[in-house]
Amino acid sequence: MSEPKAPTPAPGDTYKGWLFKWTNYIKGYQRRWFVLSNGLLSYYRTQAEMGHTCRGTINLATANIAVEDSCNFVISNGGTQTYHLKASSEVERQRWITALELAKAKAFRMQAESDDSGDESSPPAAGQGGGSRNSEVQSTLRTLGSKVEDLSTCNDLIAKHGSALQRSLSELEGVRLEGQTSEKIRQVTERATLFRITSNAMINACRDFLSLAQAHSKRWQKALQAEREQRVRLEETLEQLAKQHNHLERAFRGATVLPPSQSNPAIDNKGSAQVKGDASDEDDENEFFDACEDVQEFITVPADPKYHRRSGSNVSGISSELGMDDGTTSLDEQSLASNPESPQSQEVVPVRKRRTRIPDKPNYSLNLWSIMKNCIGKELSKIPMPVNFNEPLSMLQRLSEDLEYYELLDRAAKCHNSLEQMCYVAAFTVSSYSTTVHRTGKPFNPLLGETFELDRLQESGYRSLCEQVSHHPPAAAHHAISERGWTLRQEIALASKFRGKYLSIMPLGSIHCIFEKSNNHYTWKKVTTTVHNIIVGKLWIDQSGEIDVVNHKTGDRCHLKFAPYSYFSRDVARKVTGVVTDKDGKAHYVLSGTWDEKMECSRVMQSSRGGENGAEGRQKTVYQTLKAKELWRKTPLPDGAENMYYFSTLALTLNEPEEGVAPTDSRRRPDQRLMEQGRWEEANAEKQRLEEKQRTVRREREREANRSASPSEEAEEVEIASEPAETTYKTETLHGSHPPAYSSGHQDNYKAMWFERRVDPSTGEPTNIYRGGYWEAKDQGNWDSCPDIF
Repeated sequence: MSEPKAPTPAPGDTYKGWLFKWTNYIKGYQRRWFVLSNGLLSYYRTQAEMGHTCRGTINLATANIAVEDSCNFVISNGGTQTYHLKASSEVERQRWITALELAKAKAFRMQAESDDSGDESSPPAAGQGGGSRNSEVQSTLRTLGSKVEDLSTCNDLIAKHGSALQRSLSELEGVRLEGQTSEKIRQVTERATLFRITSNAMINACRDFLSLAQAHSKRWQKALQAEREQRVRLEETLEQLAKQHNHLERAFRGATVLPPSQSNPAIDNKGSAQVKGDASDEDDENEFFDACEDVQEFITVPADPKYHRRSGSNVSGISSELGMDDGTTSLDEQSLASNPESPQSQEVVPVRKRRTRIPDKPNYSLNLWSIMKNCIGKELSKIPMPVNFNEPLSMLQRLSEDLEYYELLDRAAKCHNSLEQMCYVAAFTVSSYSTTVHRTGKPFNPLLGETFELDRLQESGYRSLCEQVSHHPPAAAHHAISERGWTLRQEIALASKFRGKYLSIMPLGSIHCIFEKSNNHYTWKKVTTTVHNIIVGKLWIDQSGEIDVVNHKTGDRCHLKFAPYSYFSRDVARKVTGVVTDKDGKAHYVLSGTWDEKMECSRVMQSSRGGENGAEGRQKTVYQTLKAKELWRKTPLPDGAENMYYFSTLALTLNEPEEGVAPTDSRRRPDQRLMEQGRWEEANAEKQRLEEKQRTVRREREREANRSASPSEEAEEVEIASEPAETTYKTETLHGSHPPAYSSGHQDNYKAMWFERRVDPSTGEPTNIYRGGYWEAKDQGNWDSCPDIF
């Protein structure tokens, strides 16, 4: 079987191709796919296995390479690993030998450098920015030195092949027989081909060396200029702080008493600079990883090196790599350069210390089957569920947990390019599912009129409000606004069905994110959540379906696919893939990762339709991309999280008692508080009391409105045992496609306190939008209009 010729190996590049590997005396030589990268030679049965199953790997730094005959060669590490390999031709074998020798020399040098660097003591860092730049310069110098060594190795190989070519030419002159002549001519041709291959490798190494030198020369100039400017700003700031310190000393000794307006700015500005600096440093500390090479919908391959561009300053982090202006000033520099006499820094407000633990979850036994056997096929809201299945948080608090990684929206607000902004918004949509991977407990269903506020204005620059705006069908409205220039709002209703072995939860409704500076308006919907092993086995959660994030202003779109878990799938579990396209459908970024760990972004340089791939013969789009950059990574759970319902750091603080919240706030719910304290029997009794009180209030409200209930509605009202009543829509859609769009009938005759129903102009759907007044009422302590629901 003829194979297309592999590309000429260049120093330091990944080299791939088919080789025949000796397996055993029964099967003999078998065709395998070999990959040479970073000094390691790995092989797979097929190209499709590269993403998940490696059959073997040899480190070339300690390996021996021996040539047996025209097409065979052997690689051994001196131990148990020995590969007997055969190429399709002598030229192909020599290509592999050249690539392996280059990789072995480079791997040996890298190992020697790592050993040398381990004996040296690293100098203390002069600062985070300076340390990162110094390490970057050292890394660049090592890279350039490696390229020089590659040139030296290529020079030795050229000399070796040139000598062999000269010997062949000398032998050709003394040939007399015609048969020998043809054989010698063939040898000359092959050796000339080898000489050309090695020469091309040297030329490519020279080109890489030149491009690196040019790119990093400009980068060093910009870094030097940035260091000079930062030094000037630091000198000015230190001078101002010294003057203020002198005034404070004089005031302390009684020489001069300064008014409060002049005595606090130094401390205030210093504190604000520290807080902002910490927020901006997250971009610097991000760790970047390569993207997956093979996914279900498309294939990504590294783009040509000419597409690679580096930003002028490492301070800008991810945003610079995605293409933001090099001149963007980091937040810590802005805070240092700000005027310490500004009125914003006149008052110091201590940051509240939030709790980091809740009481451990008690171990109560419960006969699950006695409760669930009569519930198959019913709506979850019609099942009387004890608190044993719950976690001590309400659905409103779970909805507020979508803001766990609000920093992604902060970064998106600073983007000037809408496509870059779309990448961060898409990563934010995925991050909201990371808290659910171990959270098998059911949150408390909110009572009608129940609210929850999350005020993080001081710590994080945002605050949000949730309210249960409807009981039949159950629906909650959420509004969050940030000082960083973004607003998030949503109205979510949950449709659920219990199918015996698993429980499917389908959120209905749209989520909106609006950025104040660019006026970009994004919308998306949530995917299906499935809880498996309800009756037997360990509970586990999966997310599946597709999300379309749409920018209604520019027409940009990001299509995300959450792959459902399959025992027979070779893909990584909980995988998410996506493509960011403009209004014309042209792909600009490829997203990949998992919804429980991280998301990465790769810029698309070129795309094309690939050939048939896989058993089904489907075509895949092949994207040539730059190196992947990490957009988001999950924060590790706190210590002992397995005993605290697997709550994240934010979730542990949501039910913490706070002064000044509304009487309807979820923190004041007694059954939820009792469950958190481990008093589950009392919590169950209190839960039944609250549900009966809610049904009584609803009947009184209906009588006051003189509503004539139909017989079917009366029967349904009696049937309610706990939780909100069954919704009026069908929810049979599972695993993949979205359920029908949420259209609330609102049969409660209830007017929400802080939200009002309008038609959203971007989607045309009726939704509840924040009307205002809550935070003003909190400042005044005026909660007279709030209903008594607890």
